[in-house]
Amino acid sequence: MDRRVIRPDAATFMEGKAYHSWGEIKLDRGGPPSFQPRAPVDLSWARHRRPALIALLAGLKGLYLDQTQGTVWNDVSIVGQPPDQVGALLAAEIALPLNLEMAATPEMVGIAARLKPHAACIVPEKRAERTTEGGLDAAAGGAALQDAVARLAAAGIRVSLFIEPDPRQLDAAKALGAPVVELHTGAYCDAAEAARPAELDRIVKAAAHARRIGLECHAGHGLSFANVGPVAAIPEIVELNIGHFLVGEAVFIGLADAVRRMRVLMDRARAKEHA
Repeated sequence: MDRRVIRPDAATFMEGKAYHSWGEIKLDRGGPPSFQPRAPVDLSWARHRRPALIALLAGLKGLYLDQTQGTVWNDVSIVGQPPDQVGALLAAEIALPLNLEMAATPEMVGIAARLKPHAACIVPEKRAERTTEGGLDAAAGGAALQDAVARLAAAGIRVSLFIEPDPRQLDAAKALGAPVVELHTGAYCDAAEAARPAELDRIVKAAAHARRIGLECHAGHGLSFANVGPVAAIPEIVELNIGHFLVGEAVFIGLADAVRRMRVLMDRARAKEHA
C-alpha cells in the first residue's frame, strides 16, 4: 500500500507537530519504506536518500549535514554527485529542515549561500579555531567570523555557533550577530560519574544565560541513550543535534528504532521538566 511522507511544520522538536502530505513512499509487505520517485533517479543517490526517509517516518525533525575540511562531506557521501550538490538534492527530496554544519571559510560560505539551507552551524575547522574543550572560539573569531555570520544571514540562513557552555563565548556569539548557539556537550558526556553533575550545571547555567541575552539555545555532541535525558530536560534548550550515536546504534537495532527510542527519551525528559 502507499503512504504519504509527512512534513513537520516549523516548530521546536519537543512540541507537538502538525503534518501535511508530501510525496509518497511504498511499504512492501511490512518491509522498510522505499521512495516512489516521480522521475528516474540515480540509484546511488536513492540508496543514500532512503535512511533520511526512514528517520523522518520514525520522528526525525531535521537533517544535519557536516561539511567541514574543505569540500569533504564527513557524514554524507553520494556516489556520482559533486559534494556541493548533495545538500541541494536532500533539500529537494526530503521534507525536513536542513542544517548545514560548516567551517567559516569563504568556500563554505559560498556553498551555503547557493544552497540556502534552513540553518547553518559554524564549527571549528582548525585547532587554532577551537577552545581547549573543543567548541568554536567565538571570542577570538574576529572580523572574519563576523563577516561569515553576516553573509549567511544576508542569504536568509539562520546562523548558529557551536561553542562551549561558557558565558564569555555566549556573549561573543551575541556580539558577532548569531541568533543561535549550540552548546558543546562533549565534556558532560565524557566526564566521569563524579564529575558529570558539575558539567551538567555548566550547561544549565549557559542555557539560562543564552535566554537572558536573547539567544536561541541548542545542544549536541556525544549525546546517547544513557545521557540525553538531563540535557533534554533543560527548558531553555529547544533543539538537540544527535547523529553519530544514532548511526552507530542503527547497526544493532535499526535506524528507525534508534530514532524512535531517542525521541521517547527526549520527550519523556521534557515531560518531567514540565510536570
